[in-house]
Amino acid sequence: MDTGRLLRTDVLSWMSDVLNRTGGLTQSSALQPLWDYLQQNHHELLRSPLFPVVLSVSSYFFLVGFYTILDLLAPTWPCISRYKLHPDRTVSWPNIWTTLGVTVHNHLLYIFPAAAAQWLWRPPIPLPREAPTLLSFLLGILGCMVVFDFQYYLWHLLHHRVPWLYRTFHAVHHQYNQPFSLVTQYLSGWELFSVGFWATVDPILLQCHCLTTWGFMLFNVYVSTEDHCGYDFPWSMHNLVPLGLWGGAPKHDAHHQKPNTNFAPFFSHWDRLGGTHLVLAPASRDATAEPDQKKED
Repeated sequence: MDTGRLLRTDVLSWMSDVLNRTGGLTQSSALQPLWDYLQQNHHELLRSPLFPVVLSVSSYFFLVGFYTILDLLAPTWPCISRYKLHPDRTVSWPNIWTTLGVTVHNHLLYIFPAAAAQWLWRPPIPLPREAPTLLSFLLGILGCMVVFDFQYYLWHLLHHRVPWLYRTFHAVHHQYNQPFSLVTQYLSGWELFSVGFWATVDPILLQCHCLTTWGFMLFNVYVSTEDHCGYDFPWSMHNLVPLGLWGGAPKHDAHHQKPNTNFAPFFSHWDRLGGTHLVLAPASRDATAEPDQKKED
């Protein structure tokens, strides 16, 4: 009897120990294999101060390249044009070269010198051994999104409410009333610097793991490009996030047509609270659109 009780106690203790270890591994190490792989194979690259710049710039051009191919195929491919917000409007080669030229100019004039200075003067970044938990990774990205959303909402609102700020810095972005992907960084140098500054500083303020920081940077680039892409795909963020909490391409398209609306880059709550929220029906969207005209408040 005592032997059987002792055996059952040992078995229960062993099972409890296994479950605790498994639970701890699941909670704390879901991203650890990925982090170990990155450190073992790309350690010096990840430590370089240039890596965040290369990551964001390469992901941006990859995404705009993908959407630009869709824009060029859309006039002859109904399976693509059916998702366009303005199916009767085409993206021309002059549009592409103009926006691409400004984008490359800004990268050469602002981003490249800043990256070179960072590479020369900033020491390599120490990488922690432990990966973030999956929960802290997701909450870190969400926290950066919430903070960035509030910052850009105020910045964007201010640059539409003050005529001098609009004319001097923000008007260039509104030269296209029907945005397409390359309009994402069709910006003045000041606007590009402001957006890049917050995207860089917010993860530092929230003390995010570097893997979380890179995840936020990628997501920020993806969402910014999607907002300007001019498509309403079923898998777009605004169709995945419920209750109309997300802005998305239709609302940002409405902002380019009616510039006093939809200032927030991610969520819709600040525009709802501020009375600047607007959703255009497809018929209204086509009726108010004017091709490639500059609008000022």
